[in-house]
Amino acid sequence: MYILGISCYYHDSAAALIKDGVIIAAAQEERFTRKKHDERFPIEAINYCLKEAGITEAELTHIAFYEKPLLKFERLLESYIYFAPRGLRTFLMAMPIWLKKKLWFEEDVNAYLPDFEGEVMFTGHHESHAASAFFPSPFFEAAILTIDGVGEWSTTTIGRGEGNRITMLQEINFPHSLGLLYSAFTYYLGFKVNSGEYKVMGLAPYGTPKYKDLILDNLIDVKDDGSFRLDLSYFNYMTGLTMTNEKFDQLFGMPRREDESELKQVHMDIAASLQAVTEEIVLKLAQHAQDVTGMKNICLAGGVALNCVANGKLLRKKIFDDVWVQPAAGDAGGALGAAFLAWHHYEGEPRTVSKGTDQQMGSYLGPSFSKEEIISWLAEHKIPFVELNESLVAPRVAKLLSDGNAIGHFAGRIEFGPRALGGRSILGDPRNPKMQETLNLKIKFRESFRPFAPSVLMEHVHDWFDLKTESPYMLIVADVDERIQIPERDEDKEKEGLERLRVLRSSIPAITHVDYSARIQTVHKETNPKYHELLTAFYNLTGCPVVVNTSFNVRGEPIVATPHDAYTCFMRTKMDYLLLDTILLDKQDQPEFHDSIDWRGTYELD
Repeated sequence: MYILGISCYYHDSAAALIKDGVIIAAAQEERFTRKKHDERFPIEAINYCLKEAGITEAELTHIAFYEKPLLKFERLLESYIYFAPRGLRTFLMAMPIWLKKKLWFEEDVNAYLPDFEGEVMFTGHHESHAASAFFPSPFFEAAILTIDGVGEWSTTTIGRGEGNRITMLQEINFPHSLGLLYSAFTYYLGFKVNSGEYKVMGLAPYGTPKYKDLILDNLIDVKDDGSFRLDLSYFNYMTGLTMTNEKFDQLFGMPRREDESELKQVHMDIAASLQAVTEEIVLKLAQHAQDVTGMKNICLAGGVALNCVANGKLLRKKIFDDVWVQPAAGDAGGALGAAFLAWHHYEGEPRTVSKGTDQQMGSYLGPSFSKEEIISWLAEHKIPFVELNESLVAPRVAKLLSDGNAIGHFAGRIEFGPRALGGRSILGDPRNPKMQETLNLKIKFRESFRPFAPSVLMEHVHDWFDLKTESPYMLIVADVDERIQIPERDEDKEKEGLERLRVLRSSIPAITHVDYSARIQTVHKETNPKYHELLTAFYNLTGCPVVVNTSFNVRGEPIVATPHDAYTCFMRTKMDYLLLDTILLDKQDQPEFHDSIDWRGTYELD
């Protein structure tokens, strides 16, 4: 039985396909269309899923949509009626989109997949989040916590998963939303809503949470059980086209920061304060989830579950024995959850759990390209390359990394979710104190304060980081081990803001944030043997089992998907080498680059 899950029409549209309860494929539409956060009906992602399974749309038994459009429309309509006549402009802008498009999912299915004759199902938004977190998890039973901006009405839910069933127990409803609070501050700090929230998280360690009480006293009332209410008089998302208003500006004594303008210490302190409030709420909600369910483990999903700093603190708090976060925790992951709900809830099929092993398959669920396909593409476009013997790839790349080179790493299937996990990554030597600045300014073209993540061999993680568990999806932040930390000098303690960026804090400075933390990916031989082999070679050469891992893209673009995407990114930046499977490209050997190669059609994997 093949079930296709779909999420779309808001942001990060995606498709996921399961066969008899096993994930076959999952991908975001943006990887194919090259439009970041593409919200359209994910026909390219669907076509990929069908091709990966070797089936046609006629063989699908169900298509499951990740939310209930009519219920969401009801929320929009009721909200605008409640605030009328304020918000009329927003209402008039939103209605044509809903009346012409978002209410007509089944019509889109018929138009794009005309041979489909199965059943179309609609699942709840947060129910889909919960299913995406619990069903692939390694737990037979667990508490479930979902937190995001808003689905239909819910913004936060607590549930319980047991076997093949999920029961939703409690919820907090719109307009009160931790996700929207975080997005409001993202907007106020001059970043883009629904994509810049992780920048706020990365900025927070440069500041101190001096505004935490101001936020708790004015913007959000938080109870001991983690439930909360916003003071809506400070926000504009209910009735206007912005997230915050003049009253919000007055609370912090300054207007919204303009995009790309100077980041000042006050902005960093506000980010730190918001992060502290978020962590407090997440911990209280998690404790309440444990009280309500009595479970020993917890699963997380929703956009706020991508806050890996909060996740790390939840893990260390030991409210639960273990924490599992869906790698595609945002709306894209809802496609996967919807498919699982159709299988387990609607069809009533049992669930098999392997203790200690999740069913996410490392989240390597997108398209891959064979060596033959890559060589054919390179030859067609007369691009110089060297094909390496497979046994020589890891030691050769390890040596290039140790020599200070930045390398684009393109191997195997694309990751599902926002994190690059070695499939589509840019790699560097974490021991190099200039690597962070080089990657940020010369390759990623992004803000200098942004931290980079380490990939570390699972068998050595305990020696280099204060982490007692695995973190295969780069969703847990922990401190670097004290043994490799470099204590701050007195003169360094006096520095503020971005001046702190250049202070050496450990023997792996390129991945050590200003608060001695790191967003860790543990690399496992079972899920990515080639990447594990590369890190092992680097460890054998240098004594360091860690490499810098950042997503293979530049600012404003999705992670690369095809050889063309990878080559274009490689040539537009100051990357030194590009590895495509076992094929190595040296920047110095490349001809003058003209970005005129048509990428369309490179997804044909026959």
